[in-house]
Amino acid sequence: MGSKLTLKAAFISLMMLAIFLGAWQLATQPKESVVQAGADSEYAAMMGKGKEQSGFPTPGMVGKSFVTYLSDPFYDKGPNDKGIGIQIAYSLGRVAIGFLLAVAIALPIGFMIGMSPLLYKAFDPFIQVLKPISPLAWMPLALYSLKDSDISGIFVIFICSIWPMLINTAFGVSSVRRDWINVARTLEVNPLRKAFLVILPAAAPTILTGMRISMGIAWLVIVAAEMLVGGTGIGYFVWNEWNNLALPNVIFAVAMIGVVGMFLDLFFGWLQKLVTYRE
Repeated sequence: MGSKLTLKAAFISLMMLAIFLGAWQLATQPKESVVQAGADSEYAAMMGKGKEQSGFPTPGMVGKSFVTYLSDPFYDKGPNDKGIGIQIAYSLGRVAIGFLLAVAIALPIGFMIGMSPLLYKAFDPFIQVLKPISPLAWMPLALYSLKDSDISGIFVIFICSIWPMLINTAFGVSSVRRDWINVARTLEVNPLRKAFLVILPAAAPTILTGMRISMGIAWLVIVAAEMLVGGTGIGYFVWNEWNNLALPNVIFAVAMIGVVGMFLDLFFGWLQKLVTYRE
């Protein structure tokens, strides 16, 4: 039953993709008066080899960008000309560092808040004020204070990642059944063992939900941050190709951002299922 459902869903997805590509092709179809030479010059211009763009790229033009960049994703021809694999690696590296720093801060504080109503009330005003602030609003202050674009990008990822994890950790810990904690107290289990053997396994699905949300936000934010600070990364690649009016390359990069984000989400979804099944 499950395999049949998967096949039907895959068929519907392929049909939707075919319809989308067909509509795109029709919408961007060159007029009959445009000769092949004109189409070739249009593609050259949109790939950054000409001076201007004459129309929105067709699926074929974007397909050529896929072939060009995926055939050699890790080339390095200087500071402003690196393969898409290298650009994505830079972005993932910044996201990983900022995300892990947020984990190191959010989980312990979330545990304390979840286990203590007093600390929850003390921290709540700060959380409610800081949580709605756009992560990119911190970028000018980070650049001024840290004097480094890479570290500033990591700081912005840290800021945007910490709140979903902290809130979900506190909620998960506070939602652990009281009778489990009472049993651990009756057995005189020390606080550290109680945290790791009783509270953490019970709160793990909720904590991972917060981590999954944080990773999704972090991947969104790093693209925008790299557009602002430049240098390297998939966000810089998008902005640089836009400045070159290479729209097929921009669309290709947007698709790659979506694919990487999908795999990151699938990874955390797999972790959630793993923890849930072990329960």
